[in-house]
Parts: sequence; structure tokens; C-alpha cells
Amino acid sequence: MTDPISSLTDINTDVTGYKQLFELTGKQIMIIGAGSGIGAAAAHGLAAFGAQVLCTDIAQDAADAVATSIIEQGGSAQSKAVNITDKASIEAAMDSLGQLDGLVCTPSINVRKPFLELTPDEFDKVIGINLKGSFLAMQAAGARMKAQQSGSVVLFSSIRSQVVEPGQSIYAATKAGTLQMVRGLASELGELGVRVNAIAPGVVETPLTNPIRNQPDWYNAYAQKGALGRWAQPKEMVGAVVYLMSEASSFVTGTLMLVDGGWTAVDGRFTPPL
Repeated sequence: MTDPISSLTDINTDVTGYKQLFELTGKQIMIIGAGSGIGAAAAHGLAAFGAQVLCTDIAQDAADAVATSIIEQGGSAQSKAVNITDKASIEAAMDSLGQLDGLVCTPSINVRKPFLELTPDEFDKVIGINLKGSFLAMQAAGARMKAQQSGSVVLFSSIRSQVVEPGQSIYAATKAGTLQMVRGLASELGELGVRVNAIAPGVVETPLTNPIRNQPDWYNAYAQKGALGRWAQPKEMVGAVVYLMSEASSFVTGTLMLVDGGWTAVDGRFTPPL
């Protein structure tokens, strides 16, 4: 197994070594869900740190637009259509890369309904994309990274892997399941030099959350739930992604990184008369 920081020059004493911790030049990283929201922001951020990014999305035109934007800004990018529920589609995109140094997987859907009103078809749809899709992506990336004995996988879980509210039961189950798959794969591939982690956003302004953003009372209630008193923008997830893709996180695997604006730290957002 290759020493993960062997490329750094005496990191204990050399300032240059520390500056290189977040450097991604030459790394080939695939982003699933790069056509919008967090995936698009992650693609731009990774490219800004030197990565060669493969922007993939079920919507080819959306992936193309993000890749074109990255290239226009001086970055390195290409694009492909990928269906996260289709193993062959995922593997074909990965095979187009000489080496898969990183995978970032963001796609999710949600059906906000009371538990007793959910239909079997709705259950299958959410599970199929959020959980099975994550499984297929992780398995495909894991096989390649195991063979090359290097790589970093980042899956997007959610605060819903930790806390739930009415109408979020199946979505929450998929996010908790994704986290446990992350931990399982991390435990199996760690000694081979492969790291696997999850990021848990709070409320982020993306297409997935449009139904909430269009209802002011609901939107404002969510904003006040966290310690920062506001929603996040997709670009605010980029720091965590770059960190987990880089050598700065060389001893980080099997973990859940909360990027939730303090949502899980604040108990109900009520300030008592102390």
C-alpha cells in the first residue's frame, strides 16, 4: 500500500508540505449528480483545486453545462450521462477514466408523506435511487479502488440519518442506510488504502428542497432550527468535499461529517428565560 502522504516533503517540518495537503492536481474524480445543486458546486470546487472532474448526471445537458463552465474557468472537465440505478451506466463512466481517484455521489429524492400513506411504489422509488443507487456507485468505485489500492469515496447522507420528523421516514431510512454502507465499506477497504466517508448536510437550497423553499413559513422555520439561523448554499458543502478528497483527510475514514449549520446541536431553537 502506498503511503498516503509520501508525496509531501517531510510534512512535520516543511511548510510547503502543509500547503499541498488540499492539492488535487492530476486526480481524476467522478461526481454523480453534477448537473445541479451540491453536485455542481462540488465539481467546480474540486476542479478549482486541480482535479480532473468527470461530471455525470441523468440529465446529459445539465452535466455538459457544468463541465463547459468549469473548462471556461480554466479547469479540466468532461461529462457523461449516468443513471445511478443502472450498474452498467455507472461502470461505463468509470471505465472511461484511466484511474478513479475519487467518487462523489449526491443524488437523492424524497417523498414527504405520512408513513401510513406511503405506497409500496413510492417506497421502492426512494429506496431504489437513494439507497440502491448509492450501493451500486460505491460497489463500482470500491472494486476499482481496491485493485489500485487507493482512492476516496464520499457519499451524501443527511442530518436525517440522525434525526427525523413527520413525513421523512423512508428518506431518513435511506440516509441512515447509506451511512452504514459507508462504514461497512470503509472497514473492508481501509487497509488497502481506500477511504470512504459521508457528509450530512442540513437544509441546503437545492432542487430537492424547492417544495419547502416555496412555502415561507416552512422555509423560515427550518432556517431558525439551526444555530446559524439560515439555510446553506450548495457551495458551502464544497469545503467538506475537497477535504475528504484530499490528503488533508488521509487518516479520516468511515465517518459522518456534519455540515448542518448547527442543526443537530441546537435543541428546538428555543431560548429560555435564563
